Amino acid sequence: MGSTNRVAIVTASDSGIGKTTALMLAERGFDIGVTWHSDEEGAMKTCREIEARGQRAEAIQLDLSQLPDGAKAIETLIERFGRIDVLVNNAGAMTKAAFLDMEYDQWRSIFSVDVDGAFLCSQIAARQMVKQGEGGRIVNITSVHEHTPLPEASAYTSAKHALGGLTKSMAMELVHHNILVNAVAPGAIATPMNNMDDSEVEPGSMPNIPLARPGHTKEIASLVAWLCDSDASYATGQSFIVDGGFMLGNPQFKPEQ
Repeated sequence: MGSTNRVAIVTASDSGIGKTTALMLAERGFDIGVTWHSDEEGAMKTCREIEARGQRAEAIQLDLSQLPDGAKAIETLIERFGRIDVLVNNAGAMTKAAFLDMEYDQWRSIFSVDVDGAFLCSQIAARQMVKQGEGGRIVNITSVHEHTPLPEASAYTSAKHALGGLTKSMAMELVHHNILVNAVAPGAIATPMNNMDDSEVEPGSMPNIPLARPGHTKEIASLVAWLCDSDASYATGQSFIVDGGFMLGNPQFKPEQ
């Protein structure tokens, strides 16, 4: 049965920034498509929390390491809801290895998820939005490393820079359909990817960052939710950095001893 509400699909919304974003969008009246890669139980929990907020939730496994077929899960969610108004590309992968030691397969696997996956999911969503003729929103979750390198993570850094470029290209081409496309570039956030959760945000625990702590997922998700809603009608092609001031100092570079 088609949805009568606005519909948002948030990839990798089984935990972390994706989950908090899904819940914030549900509070704004969106029905939510939830995707998960390996944590089905987490996805089901997200769905229950969305439904507790009075909104419809649908979940599906999304495997962006198996492309192009993996991205078809987005088509399935659109079919279930009958429409899509918002896509949040939150799914991502990261690996660390020195540039001189980086294996090509590792390099390609990061690009497959972080760039190719976002491209295909966005293309599927945008084609449906164009068909609907009512505009839409696409938000790509990049990273502060869209703008500055992460040491010993050349694939991740390059992929996030590429996703930043894709964001701008999509924004330019889709603006004629009133589809607005932006990126949100988080710094150190308390997420499973960083082996933390929100309860572990301790003031003073990250002295290298001006705000001296990691961020809460809600400090990213609230911006994403704003970009997805009607208030954010004059922002497109931008990358919004939310990093506790990290970019002011970028304390990562360490000369060889």
